[in-house]
Amino acid sequence: MSSEILVNITPQETRVALMEQGVVQELHIERNNNYGIVGNIYSGRVSRVLPGMQSAFIDIGLDRAAFLHVADIWRLKQDGDTNKPIETLLHDGESILVQVIKDSIGTKGARLSTQISIAGRMLVYLPQESHIGISQRIESEANRDLLRERLQHLLPSDERGGYIIRTMAEAANEQDLRTDIAYLHKLWRNIRERSSITTPTLLYQDLSLSHRVLRDFVDDDTVRILVDSREAFQKMILFSQDYMVNMLARINLYGGERPLFDLYGVEDEIERALARRVNLKSGGYLIIDQTEALTTVDVNTGGFVGIKSFDDTIFKTNLEAAQVIARQLRLRNLGGIIIVDFIDMENEEHKDAVLAELKKALAKDRTRMTVSGFTALGLVEMTRKRTRESLSHVLCETCPTCQGRSEVRTAQTICYEILRELLRESRQFDAREFRILASQQVIDLFLDEESQSLAQLGDFIAKPISLQVEAAYTQEQYDVVLM
Repeated sequence: MSSEILVNITPQETRVALMEQGVVQELHIERNNNYGIVGNIYSGRVSRVLPGMQSAFIDIGLDRAAFLHVADIWRLKQDGDTNKPIETLLHDGESILVQVIKDSIGTKGARLSTQISIAGRMLVYLPQESHIGISQRIESEANRDLLRERLQHLLPSDERGGYIIRTMAEAANEQDLRTDIAYLHKLWRNIRERSSITTPTLLYQDLSLSHRVLRDFVDDDTVRILVDSREAFQKMILFSQDYMVNMLARINLYGGERPLFDLYGVEDEIERALARRVNLKSGGYLIIDQTEALTTVDVNTGGFVGIKSFDDTIFKTNLEAAQVIARQLRLRNLGGIIIVDFIDMENEEHKDAVLAELKKALAKDRTRMTVSGFTALGLVEMTRKRTRESLSHVLCETCPTCQGRSEVRTAQTICYEILRELLRESRQFDAREFRILASQQVIDLFLDEESQSLAQLGDFIAKPISLQVEAAYTQEQYDVVLM
């Protein structure tokens, strides 16, 4: 399937949209004041070992300590002994070489591993390993064996380290592989030379987003890469000349008057990707809710009534939803535990077909996933590896009005809270007068529907009560002032 990659550059941020058949499939955003650190390698210092959690906090020179679990310590994987307690492996103040495998997300610090991997275009270099692995996306056993033999043939006899052969290597020639090997070895030598530094220090920083596009996103199906910044365009050309000459002709500078993302409808797609509701062409819709623990996707028929039977309507809605869900996960970069509540189906063949359609659509995603079948409650459970913040967490913050609840208390509820507060205050303080400061909606309610309630309370406490609108107050905010 042919694809295009759009790269929008401003002094503040880089945004990348991956388009397939003219439709946005993925969005990536990197801001200059908040670079993601996945892939970065640090010389860290153990600041605290936590035996009860079999984990340790590692100072890597950032504002927040990073987190290392015993399962991510390479020594144990190498020895095959995963039962050693972390307190026998690490001690406070020890220097340690670590790599970030998950960005800081929400209140959690970055997650680390002591197993180092350095990504090239064709290969991933594993300097502590000795085996050669192959991407699961390369399914043909004959191709897998051939690629393994080709790589072993290119490696020096005294070569140390292991590799993972990436999907891109299928179409690579020997010179491409040699170039990648040399590039990765040079990076590792530089890291080793600086690793003796005992203070928490960044030793290796992964490529910027505009360069990761060329390394990780571009493949044989990519027909064009459009960049709207001359400076970024020139840097990408230089990078391609060194590492991927065959892509040079596909990198183009966009010079149109209309903004690149506007021209391709990406801005509208970003807006839709932040909404809870996703409409289906059939008339059905999805409701997507993201929490800290998991993401839920609820499928509804909406206005779709079908043309045959109710079962047929449900089946067709679920089939369409399976395709749209796979795209939304990529588009919104949703990760962790994901629960999909398809519309209930009695027919087992329909269930199998919907699950097969979901897995087929998910196969286009580069991020690692696992998908379980339907549970006894009719839910599909799945996981998607989460390494970076989701799109909504990058672009949005918690609503100051509802504090992330996605709803606010009604003006009537606030009126009744204020009445109870007035009664409490009148019993504690002998004020001359009480003044209510609240939003326009709440004050309007006191002047109309709740005017009798307010008058009754004024008579009961035998004190005058005045009202004042505070335009800056949200519907839930109020103050009771003693005069």
